[in-house]
Amino acid sequence: MSELLELRDLTAGYGDLAAVRGVNLVVEPGEVVALFGPNGAGKTTTMLTIAGELPSLGGTVEFLGNATTAPMHRRARQGMALVPEERAIAPGMSTRDNLRLGRGGVEAAVAVFPELGGLLDRAAGLLSGGEQQMLVLARCLALEPKLLLADELSLGLAPLVVDRLMDTVRRAADERGTGVLLVEQQARRALAVADRWYLLRQGEIAASGDRTTSWREFEEAYLPSGQAHDEEITS
Repeated sequence: MSELLELRDLTAGYGDLAAVRGVNLVVEPGEVVALFGPNGAGKTTTMLTIAGELPSLGGTVEFLGNATTAPMHRRARQGMALVPEERAIAPGMSTRDNLRLGRGGVEAAVAVFPELGGLLDRAAGLLSGGEQQMLVLARCLALEPKLLLADELSLGLAPLVVDRLMDTVRRAADERGTGVLLVEQQARRALAVADRWYLLRQGEIAASGDRTTSWREFEEAYLPSGQAHDEEITS
């Protein structure tokens, strides 16, 4: 069976400036793959290139077994969904109308997060940060995507909300067969739901592992010998 997503020697960036180089990465149906790395490592660049918002500078993005250079909207129609780093909401519109923007239907979105049912008439801009992130994730999952790209789900959110979001991502993989690529700074929480992981450092894959990796092994990969241990790694 072909991989759902495969990056082959991907080089990507802005203009002629490469932010990531020679990245090889695989996501299969029904698995959660975490992509870690310090700030500036190239994680968001990688995600935006996979989504079709940035063109690749070299190598290939293969989706559903075929190399693609299609724009973002076409990849979305083929079953790719993106939760961006900045919450993609229309703050002046109601929660209901924001959910309608996703074309997956309000009912299907509320089934993902029943909490949204009592907030449908409230302006999305008045929701808490956690409720806004639930809105965005529910809108994506209501479409039943084949591949979900989630960039920093946990950013600025309370631990209980982060756990709720991570559990929902894991259930989408287990119950729907959705493949998930998760960029995340909350490393311990992401490792708890991930099947496999990759570590980006200075635009290149520096290490990889799976759910058997211990926290100490991950720390050693993230902060190699001789490197200052004051670099951010969120547990």
